[in-house]
Order: sequence, then C-alpha cells, then structure tokens
Amino acid sequence: MAWWEGANETRVLIALDPSTSGNHVGKFLSLRHPRTGNMACYLFSAGVLQELHWFKQSYGSWFLGDYVCEDGRLYTATPVDPVFILLPIFEEARMKKGNEPGKFRQLDEIIYINGYPGYESLSSIAEKAMQVVCDLKEVGCTKFFRLNDLKVLKWLCYKVHQLKQTLPTLDKNYAARDEKDTLFDAMSIMREYLKDEPWVNLLCNKLKLNLQDFTNAQDIETLPPSMGSGSASFNPVQENNGTDKKAARTTRSNKKAKVEKDSQNIKDMFSRASRKRG
Repeated sequence: MAWWEGANETRVLIALDPSTSGNHVGKFLSLRHPRTGNMACYLFSAGVLQELHWFKQSYGSWFLGDYVCEDGRLYTATPVDPVFILLPIFEEARMKKGNEPGKFRQLDEIIYINGYPGYESLSSIAEKAMQVVCDLKEVGCTKFFRLNDLKVLKWLCYKVHQLKQTLPTLDKNYAARDEKDTLFDAMSIMREYLKDEPWVNLLCNKLKLNLQDFTNAQDIETLPPSMGSGSASFNPVQENNGTDKKAARTTRSNKKAKVEKDSQNIKDMFSRASRKRG
C-alpha cells in the first residue's frame, strides 16, 4: 500500500517523509475546518497531523518522468496542532447549556462524527493532545473528557505568546514592527483556526483587543483563491474557480488561439514513447 493512501489523482506534494520514522503509511483525512466548519483535507502521517496548502500560477504543469501531471499546483503539508482541529467537536460534545460546564464524554463518542470517519483516525493522538484543555475523569480504566473554557483560554494565550516571540525572527519586516502590531499579527493568524464565538471573542477580551479590527482587516486583505494558497483538496473538480473561468472566457473571446501546423499534443508524445519502449 502506498503511503499516500487515499489519493486518486497524481499531485506534487512536499511533505514530511514518513520513512524516517519507520512508518510508510499515511492517510488523507477529510475533516471539518476549525473555523468555517467546511470540509478540508489533511494529511495524517507518522502520528503527525498536517494541513495542506496549495499554490498555482495561471498556467503550469509538472513533468514527472515520462508523465505530464496536468495539475500544476504545488501542494505543501505543514504540521498543525491537533487541538485546533479537535476543539470544535469537543465543544459540541459537552452539550453545554448556559453557564453549566457541560457533560463528560468518552473519547470514542466525541470523535465519532457522522460523515467524517477521519476523526477516528486521530484517536491515537487525541487523548494526549486534548488533556491540556479538558477536565478528565477516570472510572475504572475508562476516561471521560469535558472541555474547560478556562484551560482553553490559557492555552490560546500561550499560543499567542509563542507567535509573538516567533514572528520577529522570521523576517526583518516583522522585527521592525512594534509590540502592538506584532500582537495583532499573531491574533490574525490564530483567528484562521478559531471561531469568533466563543474563542476569538474571549481571547480578544483577555488581551484587550477589538474583534472588529480583525474583521475590518480581513475584509480589506482577502484575495481570490486563484491568487494565493488555500486549504487544499485533491478533487480535480476544483481545478478552476469562478475567477479562472471568467478570465478564460474573456481571453478566448478577445484572442483566437494560434494553430501550428504539424503540432502534436505533448501528452500523446510521451504516451507513444512509453509504448515504444514497452
């Protein structure tokens, strides 16, 4: 079984080599995005959960040996703290009402999400990861978890502090920014993985920041997906978005394609070469 189990199409992906840990099997998991709740693709390999990003120029393909990969996107997989991904389902599982702390639940019950079997693949890391933000009860050999708001807020503040310390070391432009701007940048990054209610709002109150400032900044800086990176999906249906299609129609209407005599499709050329060698 190939380590990229779950992929049906050829793509170019830069990721951690699982062979270095002795585990040659990886899985692409469909999970909910922690902020939007939409389906997103993640890579789980060697006990590490990684989020996928992609970048694509307007035109491009990859030459892979004698094969031409039509999808010219470059995919990258980077580690993500599983607490961010699991936080929404643990919040739902406690069934909190008003000021009540909610219910304790078994881990197997929490990570069973209808339509998202990928969460069950995270059982090996979920128990240890979520203890930092949950209350824990043990009855015999069975453990029960309940999300604790105060622990979550403390953990989020720690993450913001880590980002504040790290950002100035990444680039001279970050190093030149004052502490308030660096805090704003750190919170903007955190907000990509958190819902505004309750977590971003609680965190802003704790750090004495205005949530509306982040909302306004997001409205200004949002770019169409074709111009940058995004949560990756290996679904070829997403080859082009609406912006790409509109641009293509405009180009075709303004300029006719030039037809070369005796031209050949490059993919056919490679296919014929492969058959000759066979």
